[in-house]
Parts: sequence; C-alpha cells; structure tokens
Amino acid sequence: MNTQWEVVIGLEIHAQLATKTKIFSGAATAYGAEPNTQACVISLGMPGVLPVLNEDAVRKAVIFGMAIEAEIAPYSVFARKNYFYPDLPKGYQISQFELPIVGKGFLDIEVEGETKRIGVTRAHLEEDAGKSLHENFHGLTGIDLNRAGTPLLEIVSEPDMRSAKEAVAYMRKLHELVRYLGICDGNMQEGSFRCDANVSVRPKGQVEFGTRAEIKNINSFKFVEKAINHEVERQIDVIENGGKVVQETRLYDSDKDETRSMRSKEEANDYRYFPDPDLLPVFVSDELKAELKAALPELPEAKLLRFKTDYKLNDESATILTSSRDMADYFENVVKISGCESAICANWITGELSAALNRADLEIAESPINEERFAGLVARIADDTISGKIGKQVFEFLWNGSESADEIIETQGLRQITDTGAIEAIIDTILAANEKQAEQYRGGNEKMFGFFVGQVMKAMQGKGNPAEINKILKAKLA
Repeated sequence: MNTQWEVVIGLEIHAQLATKTKIFSGAATAYGAEPNTQACVISLGMPGVLPVLNEDAVRKAVIFGMAIEAEIAPYSVFARKNYFYPDLPKGYQISQFELPIVGKGFLDIEVEGETKRIGVTRAHLEEDAGKSLHENFHGLTGIDLNRAGTPLLEIVSEPDMRSAKEAVAYMRKLHELVRYLGICDGNMQEGSFRCDANVSVRPKGQVEFGTRAEIKNINSFKFVEKAINHEVERQIDVIENGGKVVQETRLYDSDKDETRSMRSKEEANDYRYFPDPDLLPVFVSDELKAELKAALPELPEAKLLRFKTDYKLNDESATILTSSRDMADYFENVVKISGCESAICANWITGELSAALNRADLEIAESPINEERFAGLVARIADDTISGKIGKQVFEFLWNGSESADEIIETQGLRQITDTGAIEAIIDTILAANEKQAEQYRGGNEKMFGFFVGQVMKAMQGKGNPAEINKILKAKLA
C-alpha cells in the first residue's frame, strides 16, 4: 500500500447470544431447523401480539460489558429501527439507539509484539432479521424466518484500527472473549458471529476522517482481512484517479476477492428510530450487577498469565492452551488426573492431540479422547512404562477406540523393556554382528552410535528404554 495514506477501520460485530429462546418470545433459537418452523407470531409481527424481553439476553449483555470494563447503563431503552426488506416482516427491527445497555469499554490486542488498546463505543441488544435464500429458486428468493427474533449483541468499536491485521486481531480477541464468557458459541459458519467493517483512508497527518464504506456480513477472519485490504486499495485508486469515495454499503465477494456496491449508506435518521411503545425500559440494578460480577469466569488474559506463572509454560504453549476455555479446562484436568509435570501434559496436548483435532476439524470439546483417558497416556509415558515413540501408537488406539491407555499397553504388548539384563544380551548380539561398525565408532566416527541405537530399538520392536540402551551401549563401546 502507498505509505502516504493512513487506513482507518472500525468494526461492528454481531454476536448471537446463546439463549435457548428468542429475545422477545419463547420460540426456539436452535440452528438447522426446517425453514420457517421456528418463526412464531411475535417474530412475524402478527397484529395484536406483544414482545416480552428475555432476561437471559440482558444478563449476557451485562456480563460482556463487565468483561470489557465498560459502563453498564442503569437504564436502557429499546427502539424501532424502520426499514423495509423481505426478511423483516414487521417492517422494523427492535434494537437500541440512544440508550444502549453497554457503554464505553475497551479490548487490548497484540499485533507483531506490540499491544494496542481498541475502544469499544457501545454494545446494544437487538433482534436478528430473517434470511433471504437465492439458491435453487430459479430467479426467485426464498425467505426463512427461523432466525427472526434471535437475540444479538451488536458490539461497535471506535475507529481505532489502522490495518487489516489489527482488525483481525481485535475480531479474534472478541471471538475468544464471548466464548470464554459462554454468551455466544462463536460459530461463524452458522452466522453466530459476524462482522461489518467500516473502512476509510486519509492522507497521513490529516485529522479528519475520510469517507467510509461499510462492508457487510463478513463471516471469517480470513475474509475480513482480504475484504479490508481490497477495499483500502479500491478507495486509494478512486482518490488517486481524481474521483471521490462515496459513502455506501458494500458486499465482499470471496470468489472474486472484491467488494461491490449494494446501496448508498443510510444515516441514523433514515431509519426513523423511536422508542418501542410495546417494551418497557430496562433497569439494571446494583444487586444484579454484583451477582453477575461475582459469577464472571477467569478471563483469557488472567488465565494466560496464571498458566505462565503457575505451570511454568512458555508463551507459545500458554497461548495455545488458553485459546479457549474448553482447551484450558482440558489441560488443567489432565494435569490434575495424571499427577504429572505440566510440561509433559502441555507438550502432548499442544502436539499430538492438537494435530489430530486439526486433521479431523474438531474442537477440543469434541475430542474422542476425554481428559481421563488422555491423562492415563501421559502418566504411562512419564513413569517410563512406555516411550514417547510407543506413546504415539497408544494415542492412535485411544483416538480410534474406547479402551484406556493401560488396557491398550497390555493387550498390544507395548510395555517398555527396562530389564538391563535383557537389554545387555541384545546389545551384545548386535555388537558381535557389527564389529566393523564398532571399530569405526571407537575410531572417532560418532555417527555410528546412532546406528547401534537404531539396531537395538529395531531388535526390541521399539520397546527398549532409550535411557538404558544409551547407557549400556556407551559402556560397551568405550
């Protein structure tokens, strides 16, 4: 990018709150139901129906506000945001405008070793709209209103980000946080966590912001980065070719890696916001705030610091193991059940287990090996019942079956041989059969030592204790 330009980015992130029912009705929010089977009369805006606020959505919004050290409004109001679109049957969306439930807060992000604070302007509650479907309708549009009325928390950042990398770091941090708090499952493929990016450019040193374009509904970290970078280049090209950037809403096309215009960008007054006459104001009492604050889980940054301090983990291991609350809990349970050093538990979870989960595209909570069975594996490696190499074989059996590590070791005959007499006998046989190589080692060719270790391990089918083999070999080759 031309260095004479500065990029200004703000994100609006919609996190679907993990409530069992919708924000203003008792209809289910479960994903994947047949189209329009969860569209109740309240979501459809039928005459004479009245919305009733879901208390759980309020509690989850307050929990989020506390986690980002934001102001929690003691008094907030729902408003009607008026616009007409096929997937909005009421002709308005219930949201919050002038008096949101969560005020100013912040998130600290780290990009290329530097920490930066990103301001959060506000977070407000609102209902989701339905979904327009264009595939398989041959020139028509299908409308699925299952999602209509699903509770959302819209989290609006300050325009504090200056690169696509910073925007992705902020989005990742927020994604991690809402999952830690248990207020959103963060499933981006199902639309539970999606992002609108406001992007503008200005000459370096200019105080005033440039004209922004909003890129709607981006649902992956990769696409957020690509969409922003493309939009930045587009705006710079427009300006440098003598044109003017128009304030508009754009869509990112991931197949073509480009943004394209959808409509001119509306201002707040275009939506004719006014307080919803069917909903009472929301009062958040000091008692409720105290209750929710006491129930807040350990937050990611605090957990990361504790893992480094208490478990003596390096930055990389601690970061992986605290990347989700489920992963952190899994690690701590394995340490506790196995009674082993944290280092060996961390190495096997971040190594063998994480690799297998990635290959299978599974989250830690979906792992075929629970904490108890995994702890059994680590314990047998730690006490030298099996070697690390054999441990990988046991891991495969654990992954594909239901036996414990001890059962697998016994039934497969994988127990490590530590009998020094048995090891000595095998070494004597191998040395006798390879006198030339032994002389080469004694003549200074140290690579021959690896040859002998390999021969012994092969003869013992990988079950020999490596430390004992090394010790006895060195003595006999001296």
